[in-house]
Amino acid sequence: MKKLMLINPRGPKAGFMRSAFSSWPPLGLAYVAAATPPDWQVEIIDEDHEKIPFEPADLVGITAFSSRINRAYEIADAYRTKGIKVVLGGIHASMATEEAVRYVDAVVIGEVENIWAKLLKDFENGCLSQRYQGSVVDFSRPTLRPRHDLLRSNYVWDSIQTSRGCPFNCNFCSVSRYLGREYRKRQVQECIEELKSLRRDWVLFVDDNLIGYTEEHRSTAEELFSRMVDNKLNKRFWMQTSINAADDERVVKLAAKAGCAFAFIGFETTSEDSLRTMKKGINLKVGVERYTQVVKAFHKYGIGVMGGFIMGNNHESSAYYREIADFMVRAGVDVCQVSFLTPYPGTAFMEQVLEEDRLLCKNFPKDWDKFNFSNMVQRPEGVSVEDVYKGVNYVKGRLYSFPAYQVRLLKSFLKVRGNRASTYFSYKFNRVFREAYLHAHYHAKVKHLR
Repeated sequence: MKKLMLINPRGPKAGFMRSAFSSWPPLGLAYVAAATPPDWQVEIIDEDHEKIPFEPADLVGITAFSSRINRAYEIADAYRTKGIKVVLGGIHASMATEEAVRYVDAVVIGEVENIWAKLLKDFENGCLSQRYQGSVVDFSRPTLRPRHDLLRSNYVWDSIQTSRGCPFNCNFCSVSRYLGREYRKRQVQECIEELKSLRRDWVLFVDDNLIGYTEEHRSTAEELFSRMVDNKLNKRFWMQTSINAADDERVVKLAAKAGCAFAFIGFETTSEDSLRTMKKGINLKVGVERYTQVVKAFHKYGIGVMGGFIMGNNHESSAYYREIADFMVRAGVDVCQVSFLTPYPGTAFMEQVLEEDRLLCKNFPKDWDKFNFSNMVQRPEGVSVEDVYKGVNYVKGRLYSFPAYQVRLLKSFLKVRGNRASTYFSYKFNRVFREAYLHAHYHAKVKHLR
């Protein structure tokens, strides 16, 4: 029987990924395993949790984000030196294919399910191509269920995906180019059966937007939540959704009843000019002035809110950093993920900073290690990189200093009406981000703002 090794390379222990609490199974590799014929023996290795044995194999498959791609190339080189063919897939390989093909034997571009059987057949026949273009998976038909049974048991979270694609086209995000702008939902019954099979009570929905964008999407989300309740799954889950989900109280209430403990929402910024530059139209439509009401809409049903905020936009100032820090505290956002604006391959933002010669780190592939949301890798207009670091240091100092940090945790407990799961997640996520801040390379910088 032929052996296939599927590997998730280790990532930098920076930012959100410093803790095991904020890591989850490599679901993409579980989908590859599901698409593999039964005459192959498949093993999944997650280097975040275990060492790669570098045992003999017939074929090796690797997936990696940009910040992990150099480790992926190292692993590929180690196997290719032994005469073992290596295939690379995932979002970085799909967006930077010309680079990737220099380090592996074949690259899968896009979604894997419909092209994997052909790739394996070509491998068996000794005619492996350099590039394989995957087609969009039709979720209106029955789809493969990922091989959760091949994933290790030492995760805090299980993970599931119920949709792919995003109709939005934010300039800093490559999801719409990678998975398309058509929002595709899996059949609800398929999702329920997969949820039943998961071993853990804590689940992460990896969908970029679980609730969706239209009335039809929301209706499907309501059906999913209702079926979770009817089947008494008793899962506690974390989801990502767009800011307009708060407009529909019914779906938020159902999500809470189904076990939603936390919702990640990309607020990004309180600057309307920056939102326009980001092409974050949905936030502009809802309105910055309504951000606080969005948080309250989730709190009403005991759901905590993790707010995503992006720093390093053009023309940020000392006044702006004070304003957004005030908002984070005043609005009652339970957990604040503060990241640096990063131009990833395949994004309109990367194209823009390259055209304007504002990319600071461009010794590729080596510099991909710095593309982890914890470094300023581009030079914004109207503000120095040093001042952005100082600004972020000020914001995080406000969030995690004594007694503000402890008061925020207490308020979070009260706002979610004592929901134990939401309170615990809030405590754990805040602790993760606080530790990340205290170990950040910019933490020791002067906090004074002009």
